[in-house]
Amino acid sequence: MSGSFSVEIQVVTTPGGQTAWLIEDHSVPVVSLAWGWDGGAALDAPEHAGALAMGAALLTEGAGELDMLAFADALRDSAIGLGFSAQRDGFEGSFRALLPALPEAVRLANLAMRAPRLEPDAMARVRARAIASARAALETPRGQVGRAFWAAAYPDHPAGRPPSGTVETLTALPEQAIRDALARQLRAGGVQVAASGAITAAQLAEILPQLFAGLPAAPPPSAPPLPAFTRFEPLVVPVVSPQSAIQFGQPGLPVNDPDWEAFQVVLRILAGGGFSSRLMEAVRVQRGLTYGIGGGLDTLFGRGVVVGSSATDNAKVAETLAVTRAEWARMAAEGPTQDELEDAVAFLTGNLPLQFTDTRRIAGTLLALQRNGRPLDWLEGRNARLRALTREGTTQVAARLLKPEALSVAVAGQPVGL
Repeated sequence: MSGSFSVEIQVVTTPGGQTAWLIEDHSVPVVSLAWGWDGGAALDAPEHAGALAMGAALLTEGAGELDMLAFADALRDSAIGLGFSAQRDGFEGSFRALLPALPEAVRLANLAMRAPRLEPDAMARVRARAIASARAALETPRGQVGRAFWAAAYPDHPAGRPPSGTVETLTALPEQAIRDALARQLRAGGVQVAASGAITAAQLAEILPQLFAGLPAAPPPSAPPLPAFTRFEPLVVPVVSPQSAIQFGQPGLPVNDPDWEAFQVVLRILAGGGFSSRLMEAVRVQRGLTYGIGGGLDTLFGRGVVVGSSATDNAKVAETLAVTRAEWARMAAEGPTQDELEDAVAFLTGNLPLQFTDTRRIAGTLLALQRNGRPLDWLEGRNARLRALTREGTTQVAARLLKPEALSVAVAGQPVGL
């Protein structure tokens, strides 16, 4: 694919020093805002895991003078989509609204953050839903294997525990822990903001102070840095099931590593390209061991961790893993072919515009760029950087970063031969 991809990102700064990234587009009268802080579920005490996630769910269950029904009616009447979420390493809020409803969207978002009602009946309802979800996750091999994998990879860090909590922590979670979690996280300081749609820089600068009015000025406390990935021997979680769920991974690289994009290309060829990936070809197409297998970089705490997954019959787990390890080692030793490199680069450069097809996705992309510390012109030069990659260079990256000996595996099911 020839040509370049270009977007104009404006940096908006308020007199009070708040900043936001903006892509302005008046083709439709819609505005999306996304904002976020570092911290997230990592700030929960281990015995209070899930407190912030529950708090995020409660923010739209009534605020200020509006009870749950009145708050829901206010959002519905103005066609506003508002939501909050807690991740392992951060907390985000976002809304999308028609231009005439923008002032109401800002008011309701601020009210939710500044004065959530956190009423007992809402807490009980959200707690019951969270416990049911946590319990349901443990009823499947996939839920069991994910929990086991992260706990083994980061045994002494919040990244190793479910950000939404466990049945045990959610059941015993004090209401005060939820209030404390929100108070730690929701601040006027330390927030990053992105916007897209039918809003000018001047209008955005006007609403930013309103959005975070009344919140404490200091930023949230810092989360503990991510330690090194802990390699572990194959871990089996017994689950009565005809199939086993498999999760595998290894250390990745910091988001600011100069080989970030080259490694993404390597991983796409190895594990992330659907039917065009080496793992899919070797594991499914040639041997019929699974319906699907894939992987890539999970980004958390400023690092990308290589994580992949699959599922297969219990009797085929050992062979699936053997083929996966062999393909991992082959890519580390040989790197991609020229044709594989060209196909992966063509896909990634051609796919970029799809991230800019609606205001919500644009705002989310801009916020992710900020959270990963990307410079303002990072998108502008991305396609050129990808097209400049060579087979020799990506082979060196594969040799440096792929670690067949460090590939760690967790399996949930009744695998044969492990």
